[in-house]
Amino acid sequence: MAGRLTRRAQVARYGADGPPTVREDSLAVEEPLEIRINGRSLSVTMRSPGDDFDLVAGFLVSEGVIHAADQLTSMRFCAGTDDDGLQTFNVVDAALSADTPPPDVSLERHVFTSSSCGICGTASIDAVHKAAHFGQLDDESAWSQDLLGSLPDRLREGQKVFDRTGGVHAAGLFDSSGTLLCLREDVGRHNAVDKVVGWALREGRLPLAGTALQVSGRTSFELVQKAHMAGIPVLAAVSAPSSLAVEHAQSAGMTLLGFSRGGSFNVYAGSQRIS
Repeated sequence: MAGRLTRRAQVARYGADGPPTVREDSLAVEEPLEIRINGRSLSVTMRSPGDDFDLVAGFLVSEGVIHAADQLTSMRFCAGTDDDGLQTFNVVDAALSADTPPPDVSLERHVFTSSSCGICGTASIDAVHKAAHFGQLDDESAWSQDLLGSLPDRLREGQKVFDRTGGVHAAGLFDSSGTLLCLREDVGRHNAVDKVVGWALREGRLPLAGTALQVSGRTSFELVQKAHMAGIPVLAAVSAPSSLAVEHAQSAGMTLLGFSRGGSFNVYAGSQRIS
């Protein structure tokens, strides 16, 4: 699977002086993944191939379908080949336990998912609170300013695919001692987070009390939602949050950091956890 993460391409490099030069460059691979539940199509998302079972598990947590490892009894790649007859690994069928209700039909998305799906202010925040199995996050873990300020550099050190392509986002889960528990990269910010959450579900770690999630890029409502659904009390990003992301973090009892870079950051919610 590792060989499917990048692809070589010829590019013409134009500089300020002289004629263009032609060289090879590495591109991050992007392919669709269809998620099926008990044989029924639920969603199609564009993603970086790899850690697909984590992605599916995390997606189901984020959508409120499951919250514990024993609710997901199996996952398998469905048969499918490309024009060369090679397995595409682009369809995953997940089976839920007999006592786990199937997803509501309103979750079915036969189009590509995006951060704009069904989001409309306070109503969306209320809907997430109702679906969040772990409820209000009253985690009392303490985080030092120095440790939180170091997380972007710790995340960057593990971004192997970004080093080769410059074209993927990353999400890293840390404990309060600064230990990196899990890092995932993907062309989509939301997919990188789902892969981390899915790893945690499959490891039996939910809810993720006493952890911080550091992400590249900005923080949208959707990323705060995913962290809330997994019970993650601290979410930090290297860029800005949206207004709805801040509102959701405040209402969920989360700590939300933005512009986390160079050892400094802004706190938009939950400053009581920072020593």
